Amino acid sequence: MHKLPCLGLALILATSALRSADLAPTAGYQPAHYDLSALPAYAPTQRVTGVLRIYGTPLEELVGKWAGAFRGHHGQVRLNAYLINTSQAFAGLITGQADIGLMGHRQWRNGRVAFEEQFGYAPLEIRFASGSYDDPQGTTPGLMFIVNKKNPLAGLSLDQIDGIYGAARTGGWDGTKWTTAAARGPEKDLRTWGQLGITGELANQPIRLHGSDVTLSNWADLIEREAFHGGTKWNPTLTEAPRADISTKAKGKTRDQLILEAVENDPAAIGFIFQRVINANHGDVKVLPLARSASGPFVTPNAQTFFDGSYPLHNGAYLYFNRLPGQPLSVRDREFARFVLSREGQQIIADSRLFVPLDAAQVQAELAKLN
Repeated sequence: MHKLPCLGLALILATSALRSADLAPTAGYQPAHYDLSALPAYAPTQRVTGVLRIYGTPLEELVGKWAGAFRGHHGQVRLNAYLINTSQAFAGLITGQADIGLMGHRQWRNGRVAFEEQFGYAPLEIRFASGSYDDPQGTTPGLMFIVNKKNPLAGLSLDQIDGIYGAARTGGWDGTKWTTAAARGPEKDLRTWGQLGITGELANQPIRLHGSDVTLSNWADLIEREAFHGGTKWNPTLTEAPRADISTKAKGKTRDQLILEAVENDPAAIGFIFQRVINANHGDVKVLPLARSASGPFVTPNAQTFFDGSYPLHNGAYLYFNRLPGQPLSVRDREFARFVLSREGQQIIADSRLFVPLDAAQVQAELAKLN
């Protein structure tokens, strides 16, 4: 255990793979700047003492900076952080060893089921940041959908992504509950470019799909929640490049590079990938704007649309709490969450470059959950 007495922070650390193994920081990259002036300044509402226990994702540097700044307001509080891996967040909550579960992505269904079986209610979920856009130092990046430069497609709705990448299903998951509301038949499958309104040579061409880690990953979970309405059935023609072995090269290239090149070389191809991968490999592809509905608006991915949350397939990072429904959080938990969501806490996030901070509207929505 490493102790940092000046911060009052005990950290159990693990080596963290926050960046893709194939990516070095891009030379000359200029980090985005975010205007946080509309966010609330942190002002303590109650005195905090004792030990606050945080388990989860290895974000030790970020947590260390939060701890130091938080103790500037509450000098008698101590933070004990067990930051080994993401799975420890819910393990700590379920066993009662943690007050806060820290996760660099949204908890998957299996962890939620375990929590609800133990306590009979859902955990309190507070999103404290969005995943990165294109920063080489970022983590939990959102997804870009890409097509060949010769493809005339101008954008995609989430339902079209479902039609292309998804398949007929009897239902889907709403949290931990199965619902038939997400059911759809094969008539909503989109398998040729003509079904997307493309004319000419591409019209009768099959859509050739590329992507990564659709069995169980943050990226699969994001698409299933946002585009498949909780469904888990994928188009079986997808060419999947598993990122779990990203350091293993096929044909002398990483899995990410294979996805990128497949789309660069095939006008009938589509893929999903990270913007930082496109940048690092000078990808010659078209990145598509996305819309939540067919009527739009179609939103182009960039640092600002990740910051304001308008781009549909951005990711998030979360704090989880064991709060009995109808009961308040403990003073320590609530004050720490308020600090993380304050201008000071969000500036620490922005400076870390791991995540994109939240804007004022998103912060207010998360603060409302604490009441």
